Amino acid sequence: MTKTATIAILAAALAVSACAKKAPKDLPIGPQGSVTTDDGTGGTAAGAILPGSQADFVQQLMGQDTVYFDTDRFNIDNADQQALAAQAAWLQRYPAKRITIEGHCDERGTREYNLALGERRANAAKNYLVSVGVDASRITTVSYGKERPLAVGSDEDSWAKNRRAVTVTVD
Repeated sequence: MTKTATIAILAAALAVSACAKKAPKDLPIGPQGSVTTDDGTGGTAAGAILPGSQADFVQQLMGQDTVYFDTDRFNIDNADQQALAAQAAWLQRYPAKRITIEGHCDERGTREYNLALGERRANAAKNYLVSVGVDASRITTVSYGKERPLAVGSDEDSWAKNRRAVTVTVD
C-alpha cells in the first residue's frame, strides 16, 4: 500500500468518526409523559412519569379517569361523583393543566343520536367538575358518539364499557 493510499484511508476513517453523535444527558419527554434521563451511571432511567402528565393523571387516579353510564342515560351517580371528585383533586394540584372530556356511546342507535348523547355525557361530567370548583375555562368537551368503541362486540358487556366519559389532559 502506498503512503498516499494509507493517508486517504486514515482521512476517510477520521472523517466518519468525527460524524458520530454522543447521546445527550437529558432526552426529551417520551410517549404518555414518560421521561428518559441520564442516571449518572452511564445508564438511563426510562419510563419515569412526569408529574402533571397524562400518565401521571392515569396513574394517580387508578381507573377513575373514566365514568360509566347506563343505557340512554347521562346522569352522574355516586360512583361517578367519587371518580370526578378524584379528578378535581388532581386538577387542584395542577392549576395550569387543561382537560378534555370525551363522551362515548355504545353501537346502538343512530350516529346523530349517539353524538348528541355523548355530548350530554361529556357535559354532565364537566358540569360536576365545575360544581366542585374546577374552572370551566380549563375544560373542553367532545363527543365521539359510537365512533371510538373501547370494546368491540354486540353484547351487554361490550356496550357497558363503551357508554362512558373519559377525561384526558391537554398538554
